[in-house]
Amino acid sequence: MSIKTYGNLIQQTRFGAFNSYFIREDDGLTLIDTNMPGSTDAILKAASEIGGSIKRIVITHAHGDHAADLDKIHAQVPEADVFMSARSARFLQGDMSLDAGEPQEQLRGSYVTAETRPTQAVVDDDMIGSLRVIQAPGHTPGHIALLDTRDNTLIAGDAYVTQAGITVSGEFKLLFPFPAMATWSKATALKTAKMLRDLSPTRLAVGHGKVLENPVNAMDGAIRSAEAKF
Repeated sequence: MSIKTYGNLIQQTRFGAFNSYFIREDDGLTLIDTNMPGSTDAILKAASEIGGSIKRIVITHAHGDHAADLDKIHAQVPEADVFMSARSARFLQGDMSLDAGEPQEQLRGSYVTAETRPTQAVVDDDMIGSLRVIQAPGHTPGHIALLDTRDNTLIAGDAYVTQAGITVSGEFKLLFPFPAMATWSKATALKTAKMLRDLSPTRLAVGHGKVLENPVNAMDGAIRSAEAKF
């Protein structure tokens, strides 16, 4: 895994395209997503090298490239609090039903199950350390994003993708098609992308691809492209 640091944000990347993140806090580290299966040792090693213990684990959504190693990592740091939406917690328990108020579209992607239960099922505007929780459905039901209130860094999960060029989740890119193939509701994803852009983030960190500084213009372009294609 490679590691890059952007202020309080540390990006850890596996196979050049699959990201998890650490956020520095005064009391230690918040881990956002547990990456693909087999990532536990590298994540724990990185936390040790960064110089902080993992105090919190956040899951943006229940796909395998984001939550597969949740149980293994939590077993190594059982004192860490675990945060995700109630919707993602249901998926991780094997409940794949859609709610009545949701688009009745086919769930896509490699959902996984886990024994670990959230310490807190988060909703809009909850705080996890310095991070504000933002409900960001579309790629999956119950998907969340996180905004660092100290510097307006947006950790968007798979709501946006920057691998092979910035896109809204659901737009197909031949060089990296997997997030599009795993997106549940394109219309919902586009609505979420516009909402996240309106936060005017100073930095955009995503599940797949590089971190973008001053990303608003690029987000605008991705939205226009999605509007034309969805």
